[in-house]
Amino acid sequence: MPQQVIEPRFRGFLSLAAHPEGCAVNVREQVEVIRDSIGVVAPGAGSIGTALVLGSSTGYGLASALVSCFGYGAQTLGVCFEKAPEGDKAGTAGWYNLAEAHRLARADGRVFETINGDAFSTEVKQQVVEALRRLGPVDLVIYSLASPRRKDAAGTVWNSTLKPIGAPYSGKGFDLRGEEVTEASMDPATPDDIESTVKVMGGEDWSDWITTLLDAGVLAPGARTIAYSYIGPDLTAAIYRHGTIGHAKEHLEETAHALDATLRGAIDGAAWVSVNKAVVTQASAAIPAVPLYLSVLMKLMKERGTHEDPIHQVVRMYRDQTAPGVTPTTDEHGRIRLDDWEMEPALQAEIAGIWDGLTTDNFRERADYAAYQQTFHRLFGFDVPGIDYAAPTEVDRPLV
Repeated sequence: MPQQVIEPRFRGFLSLAAHPEGCAVNVREQVEVIRDSIGVVAPGAGSIGTALVLGSSTGYGLASALVSCFGYGAQTLGVCFEKAPEGDKAGTAGWYNLAEAHRLARADGRVFETINGDAFSTEVKQQVVEALRRLGPVDLVIYSLASPRRKDAAGTVWNSTLKPIGAPYSGKGFDLRGEEVTEASMDPATPDDIESTVKVMGGEDWSDWITTLLDAGVLAPGARTIAYSYIGPDLTAAIYRHGTIGHAKEHLEETAHALDATLRGAIDGAAWVSVNKAVVTQASAAIPAVPLYLSVLMKLMKERGTHEDPIHQVVRMYRDQTAPGVTPTTDEHGRIRLDDWEMEPALQAEIAGIWDGLTTDNFRERADYAAYQQTFHRLFGFDVPGIDYAAPTEVDRPLV
């Protein structure tokens, strides 16, 4: 098997490399969190028969696939779009995450399968249908796709944008390359920008997936589906919740209501949006001010003992909100609110009190940027304790 030394290569919010063993350790640690938090649900009442996770290779989607498989005993089918290793060329972090998940599942006698392809495409939807005809009807569908663009069934390519709506944005930002607090500005979105972002990040594709599965007869009676979303604080509202992405998230929530009605009438099923807390991802790193906000948030939530990574959030969601036989607690808009600890008023007031005074000279002391940076690096398998990054590592790790 080809081995090579994989060195970190970061350019702002981009990583140009992924470390296979670092990613494997990350996955093993998440599985340990599952076992420590909920143990392993025995087959039968309380277990999940088959789970489908759309966007299964990183972040909340990966956590959902792991909790489904290793916590609730589900036959787990994931869909993602990752680059496989080729010869001595390393693959992406998501590929290596799933390679380890497959290895652990196989060793433990569990079913964990992956379809690697464009989840927006009709072809991949049909591949999933065929896989579910073999595995059995699906009980839980998690929609956790995150992509900057989407090619729809008609062949039109849509590109999402991160822009304010109605007025220019001006506010605090953060330059990851220079590690400097800056002033960010952005022109408002055009109607085309808004439409394109909704097409990519709204609920249209989620609805297409559920319709496809329902029409194919591969949704089990009582099947549930959950899509992940985010609202965020007032500090980021102008660029996020009140901007193009927020507009798309509103469409996602509207879609949830429509899907819920359809599923309840057809199979006694249900659909929800889960609003999760802010976490470190490559996508969130590209949003002005979010790395800085997350650095402050991490510091204060750790002090309170309420900090959660995606795996802790998803364990809490499955255990308390969406496990078989559990009826979720929702807000007035029908949303599951896993961001409740982040949005606690006293915490947000403390963040706001720190925010205006943050400068390049003091942000390291007033926020936990070191923790943010390590968490970001760990997304790609770097900065993981116990790994010798000067040693060669096996790069050809298959999904088997």
